[in-house]
Amino acid sequence: MVKQHSMQSGSGFSRRLGVLDGLLSEVGRAMQVLGGSVHASRANPAGKLSRAAASESAEALTDAQRKHAAGLMRVNHVGEICAQALYRGQALFCGDAPIKKLLLKAANEEVDHLVWCRQRLTELDSRPSLLNPLWYAGSLTLGIAASRAGVARNLGFMAETERQVEQHLDQHLSDLPANDERSRTIVRQMRDDEIEHRTTAENNGATKLAAPVRMAMRVMSKVMTTTAYRM
Repeated sequence: MVKQHSMQSGSGFSRRLGVLDGLLSEVGRAMQVLGGSVHASRANPAGKLSRAAASESAEALTDAQRKHAAGLMRVNHVGEICAQALYRGQALFCGDAPIKKLLLKAANEEVDHLVWCRQRLTELDSRPSLLNPLWYAGSLTLGIAASRAGVARNLGFMAETERQVEQHLDQHLSDLPANDERSRTIVRQMRDDEIEHRTTAENNGATKLAAPVRMAMRVMSKVMTTTAYRM
C-alpha cells in the first residue's frame, strides 16, 4: 500500500511538473515574440529592400500618409501579437493531438505576419505598440480559457477570430495609401493566410460561437485597434 501511494504521488508530481514546464516554455516564447527575436519561415511578400531603398520607399509617402500607414501596420502587428498568444494558449491545454498541432501550425504562420509587420514599421520609421506585453498576456489568458471549452468551441473561437481579422484587413486595404504598395502586399498575403486558417478550423469541426461572445470579441477588438493605432 505504501508503495502504491508513493507511485501515485510521483505521478501527480509529474503531471504538475509537465504543466509547469509548459507554462515556463510559454514565458520564454513570449519574451522572444515581444523582443522581436523570432524569425519568419517565409520571405516577406513585399520583397527585401536595402536600407537606402527602404528609406526611398518611405519618402515616396507624405508625412500624413506615412503616419497613417504606420498606425495601420502597428494595429496589424498587435493583431499578430494577439494571434500568436491566443493560439499558443489554446494549444497549451488542448488534449486532442491533431487539433493541438493545427493550432501550433497556425501560431507559427502568424509569426511570419508578425515579422513582416515589424519590418514594415521599421521602414516607415515607426515602432510596435508600447502595450504589446498587455495584449500578449490578455490573449494568452483568453486562449487558455478557450482551450477548456472543448475542441469544437476551441476551433470556433479560432474561426471567429480569423473571420474578424479578415474584415479588419479588408478595411485596411481600403484605408492604406494607394501608393503604399509594400504595406498593401503584406496585408493581402496576411488576409489570404487568415482565410486559410478560418476554413481549416471550420473543416475540422468548429462550432459557431454564441452571439454575445462574438459581440464581446468585436468590442475588445475595437478597443485594441483604436489604442494600438496611436500607441
